[in-house]
Amino acid sequence: MSENYFIGIDVGTGSARAGIFDEYGNMLAQASHSIKMWKPEADYVQQSSEDIWKACCNSVREAISKSGIKPVDVKGVGFDATCSLVVLGEGDQPLTVSPDKDPGQNIIVWMDHRAKGEASEINESGHEVLKYVGGVISPEMQTPKLLWLKRNMPDTWNMASGFFDLPDYLVYKATGYAIRSACTTTCKWTYLSHEDTESKDSIGQWDHSYFKLIGLEDLTRDSFQKIGKIIRPAGEAVGNGLSEKAAKELGLNPGTAVGVSMIDAHAGGLGLLGMNLNGSHSFDDRIALIGGTSSCHMAVSEQPRFISGVWGPYFSAMIPDFWLNEGGQSATGALVDHIIFSSVHSTALKEKAERIRCTIYDLLNNRLKEMALGQGLKNTCYLTNNLHVLPYFHGNRSPRANPLLTGTITGLKLSSTIDDLALLYLATIQSIAYGTRHIIETLNLNGYNISMIMATGGGTKNELFLQEHADISGCKIILPKESEAVLLGSAILGSVASGRYPTIFDAMKKMNQSGNIVYPTDEVASYHEAKYNIFLKMYEDGQSYSKIMEERFQSVTAN
Repeated sequence: MSENYFIGIDVGTGSARAGIFDEYGNMLAQASHSIKMWKPEADYVQQSSEDIWKACCNSVREAISKSGIKPVDVKGVGFDATCSLVVLGEGDQPLTVSPDKDPGQNIIVWMDHRAKGEASEINESGHEVLKYVGGVISPEMQTPKLLWLKRNMPDTWNMASGFFDLPDYLVYKATGYAIRSACTTTCKWTYLSHEDTESKDSIGQWDHSYFKLIGLEDLTRDSFQKIGKIIRPAGEAVGNGLSEKAAKELGLNPGTAVGVSMIDAHAGGLGLLGMNLNGSHSFDDRIALIGGTSSCHMAVSEQPRFISGVWGPYFSAMIPDFWLNEGGQSATGALVDHIIFSSVHSTALKEKAERIRCTIYDLLNNRLKEMALGQGLKNTCYLTNNLHVLPYFHGNRSPRANPLLTGTITGLKLSSTIDDLALLYLATIQSIAYGTRHIIETLNLNGYNISMIMATGGGTKNELFLQEHADISGCKIILPKESEAVLLGSAILGSVASGRYPTIFDAMKKMNQSGNIVYPTDEVASYHEAKYNIFLKMYEDGQSYSKIMEERFQSVTAN
């Protein structure tokens, strides 16, 4: 039995989780605690750093209890989290980001879109750093949010002593060291980790001219102290490990190694992309799909690839010395749930699922199979022949890179039965898979040769979601032996910080293990080709509608 164990702590949008792994990537136990969320206005989403830390501590203590190991057996800890903005004041006290001035709500969540105007302004500047975010910065990134905060909440802005990406805040809370990650700062703060630097404390450097141009020049003071004076690669050991106070709260030993953090999706990449490498150092044939509230698509290469509408290339942001391209779909899991739970049938479905101990998704999947059988169809995908969805209900992250886009449904009828809901649920999942295909095709046109999807997250527990993605993308989908790949990726950070493995790459090769494989169904390829063309045309049609109304509105206002 292994005597080396590592804890991965993952903070998602709705919960904080802890998983305990051995040095081969096998999970002994996990625990989860929910975290609070506030939505005071449209486009506003807020959380509390104190609430999140408490949930992390409770999850670690519970996981340790379940695993049967002792705290002394834990050699390293890794943190990952959503790329949400944490605001702290003097003495590390939380500062409000909320319209109602509640000081406990000091986090602007990644999916918050209050800074859409600021993002548009920044994009109009055309600054050189934007080419490292696919040419278009997103309101889900941090500099638009910081600019919004400076303009709209000056008291908070002036009192702030530090701004952290949530993963870096957790490391700071655990160790007392204000070290930022090359992952968080490069992917969400416009840090240039590939640039040469004279600093012995950091890799890369900030671009002073960018912050001056967009009106955030005050953040450049004291070597960018408030947002990151020390930037280090993910997995590197931080300071002296867990502080006395944090160790007591987590139920671990002081001095336990802590690794530099990662964004949650990127940790999922670490838990996936090492599968089936077979001695190769090339990742060009694979992409990591991390599904949840949103979906992230992570691909890495040895040379930078500049791809319009795809974030990056980011140097050493996930795997050290490799360049990362990050595609994504905003609100995918959230969209599926929106379709289901906004239906009048959701309550009855939920009650039935609880009664027979399955999920609502299982009920809908089974109903779709019955419908296909009743109509003599060989595959359930054919049921949506005349029903099509454009899934941009929360904008498009890649490759359109437009947060202002909206969704479309065509093919609705004057009925609202459970069967109608099942069909719309299927069409929505298909539309998300068409979005994944669009991202993969864009990457393959720019140097990649992706034929495999390494997948994890909520959607991968749904057999319909998996098969539709395989059929529509034409890629085989490889599932990890350990389904909790994000937690595993975070534990990998702890394993490297502890010295058990010398590099992230070495840890991935040892701790990534493959499981089931889902293969494409060849006979439905032509059907999905037709529907994919409709998917692309729906966007074009929507743009033409917008142009018509824009011209009409301009003529009305001119009069």
